Amino acid sequence: MSEFEAEATSFELFVTRRGRDLWRAAWLLTGDSQHAEDLVQTALSKTYTRYDEIGNDHQFEAYVRTTIYRTFVSWWRKLSWRNEKPTETHADAPTPDSQSTLRIDLVRALDELPRMQRAVLVLQYFEDLSVEEIARELGVTTGTVKTHSSRGRASLRTSAHLIESGVSL
Repeated sequence: MSEFEAEATSFELFVTRRGRDLWRAAWLLTGDSQHAEDLVQTALSKTYTRYDEIGNDHQFEAYVRTTIYRTFVSWWRKLSWRNEKPTETHADAPTPDSQSTLRIDLVRALDELPRMQRAVLVLQYFEDLSVEEIARELGVTTGTVKTHSSRGRASLRTSAHLIESGVSL
């Protein structure tokens, strides 16, 4: 086996083991499975050449996640990648139970937030990162993170999607 084949195999194993968690993080940001796949693919293609250099799957995953969050913020600046919106219903979708309805409402409420507020809240509450870690991930100050977190939570409190669901924040 050549060095390139060994490198590709190790990278493929990493993607196999961690790909679903990376996709979940991207889905929480985008609210759309296809956009999440695009975001993960873009991040992996940007980071692939650094896999051997980093040499540690845990550190490489942190690097990929940082790339996912920064790419997401960059895409929002362009807005062109997000011309389509998911529909309210899908033809083959099963009837949602109350738990999945709540998840859908939460994703819709998050989708209405500005990109930085959404990114901060996802990192803070779904990825369980500290304010300092979020600031490092997004390349902003801790004060900026606190401001976006506060404003995002305030917006979620008044979101029609969550009020209708009976969620209190």
